[in-house]
Amino acid sequence: MAAADPLPVPVKTPDGATGVLVLASGEVVWGRGFGAEGQAVGEVCFHTAMTGYQEIMTDPSFAGQMIAFTFPHIGNVGANPDDVEADNPHALGIIVREDVTEPSNFRSAEHLDSWMKKHARIGLSGIDTRALTRRIREGGAPNGVIAHAADGVFDVALLLEMARAWPGLEGMDLAKAVTRKTHGGWGEDRAGGVWRLGFGYSPSSQRKLGSQAASETSEARDPDFRQDDGKPHVVAIDYGSKHNIFRNLVQAGAQVSVVPADASFDQIMALKPDGIFLSNGPGDPAATGEYAVPVIRQLLETKLPLFGICLGHQLLGLAVGARTTKMFQGHRGANHPVKRLSDGRVEITSMNHGFAVERESLPANVRETHVSLFDGSNAGLELTDRLAFSVQYHPEASPGPQDSFYLFERFVGSLR
Repeated sequence: MAAADPLPVPVKTPDGATGVLVLASGEVVWGRGFGAEGQAVGEVCFHTAMTGYQEIMTDPSFAGQMIAFTFPHIGNVGANPDDVEADNPHALGIIVREDVTEPSNFRSAEHLDSWMKKHARIGLSGIDTRALTRRIREGGAPNGVIAHAADGVFDVALLLEMARAWPGLEGMDLAKAVTRKTHGGWGEDRAGGVWRLGFGYSPSSQRKLGSQAASETSEARDPDFRQDDGKPHVVAIDYGSKHNIFRNLVQAGAQVSVVPADASFDQIMALKPDGIFLSNGPGDPAATGEYAVPVIRQLLETKLPLFGICLGHQLLGLAVGARTTKMFQGHRGANHPVKRLSDGRVEITSMNHGFAVERESLPANVRETHVSLFDGSNAGLELTDRLAFSVQYHPEASPGPQDSFYLFERFVGSLR
């Protein structure tokens, strides 16, 4: 990975290169493109998970970012319609070491390359991802452009200009770009539990999927469907939510309605919630907080139980008077140890965040509940004068670490 600033122009494409990553610092990394052709500008980050690349790419929290995977074999199990956290990918592109091979998994429905083409997402293979990861660890997450052209023709100077002109995630509100636009019930209320091999998604039944189950699933996905069976009602504010969060809320015994990120206090309360959920999402929490924090403060005054995850955690922190800050490289992986301060238990968690709540800014009525064992940053908080709590990590991750499922049970249990 060679650095040059200013960038020498023109830059000759090496033989066989059909993809390139150009960083705002002037570093140019050549590789082989796959997926869609074109270019995309954003922040470059790395992710340490060994599995779940499709869930990661469809996580709305990755809006405005491209992901360098530290695990070399990405795409080897293909893609399928179940392993998604949103209807479309939100990561701008992916950067991997090995070429994407033919999928070898009985659940695969298509090649990752064709899935990425269908969703207009760019891939870059043949990259020394270890060197790129060290670059990010030592220099912070840089701005850059990922590009793919089958003919290998690139205007590298223009790509560098794009990378340098991009303003970065700090101060950027991306929640409004990824949130749902309408109010409605979570469409998988009756088939929305956590996934199990051979059974699919089902909160209360473990029967094999068949024509009957498929029919029930189709009915359950009716966007107007709403249970009315006495289950506690959670209103979730969608700042860029992941499907599996709602599945876990359903699994814990709740029915869920989802509202857009900019929903007003009156709109939320008109749904008669028993509890409030603040979702994950992308961008700078301080920017999103300009419209979200006043609403959260009003919701706290109702004394309704409240639970937040990731961006929702940061927004709760801002609502009670704490500060958030941009992290040097962020936390992104499925193997992050977090210490629960109440009893010293260590939870292995999934994380995806580039901002953090500043511990020193927590007010007197807020208790820190969890701490990252990687760097000591805040990973959880709760209010001492009402039932409101949040975590920086993703307790819904599944398959994978399930150490934190108890948080959904705690929240929904408080609504009964």
